Amino acid sequence: MGKKSSFKKIIILVTILALPGFLYYLLQEKGKNRYRPLDIYGPKQVAMTFHTKRGEKIPDTIYHQIRDFKLLSSTGDSIGIPTDSNQIVVVNFFFTNCKSFCPEMNSQMARVVAEYPNNKMLQFYSISVDPKHDTPGILQAYSEKLKADPKRWHFLTGSRDFIFELAKRDFLVDAFVDSADTANIIHSSMLILIDRDKRIRGYYDSASKDQINKLIDEIKVQITEELREATSLSKK
Repeated sequence: MGKKSSFKKIIILVTILALPGFLYYLLQEKGKNRYRPLDIYGPKQVAMTFHTKRGEKIPDTIYHQIRDFKLLSSTGDSIGIPTDSNQIVVVNFFFTNCKSFCPEMNSQMARVVAEYPNNKMLQFYSISVDPKHDTPGILQAYSEKLKADPKRWHFLTGSRDFIFELAKRDFLVDAFVDSADTANIIHSSMLILIDRDKRIRGYYDSASKDQINKLIDEIKVQITEELREATSLSKK
């Protein structure tokens, strides 16, 4: 009995000593995985400048960025993105006469907006690819049906040629007139996450609720990254 009792005591002691190290490992590794910065999408190139990490000079990277642009909102205001916001932005392309996935896409956008009702770091933009029909008045009526908060979720219109180019060149998604049916416009079903530096951080298919759940989670990751960067800059 004495030997068994001593053996049990040794096992308990080893477990107690090992537990803090194991918990530290979990916190470190799981923390790194959970808050790993999101990917940056689009073309990139090596810059001529460098930054230092652990004493080593590492070339900087120039990432694809969304240009500053202005469009007309449903309230008749000229709104600049991302200049006027300086915020994390979620963008999609749609049109009000769309009979395919647009209603579900904006329903999913509404769900994302509702997850962050008071967060001032976020803004949401739905850009019409059919500006000839989607005047500010039409967009206003459409936004009211969705009960969209005009201070947070903006419906935008402008020149069709510019919007088509903007979708392709800046947001890297398609938007063009259907050659088989000129009354139809083919465009992306993606919700696109943009950071404060105007870089694309994610694409999320509005046809998949799992993808939209992922967007909701990854917005939290992006908010964490932005707050960390702001804290780091304030300490310099």
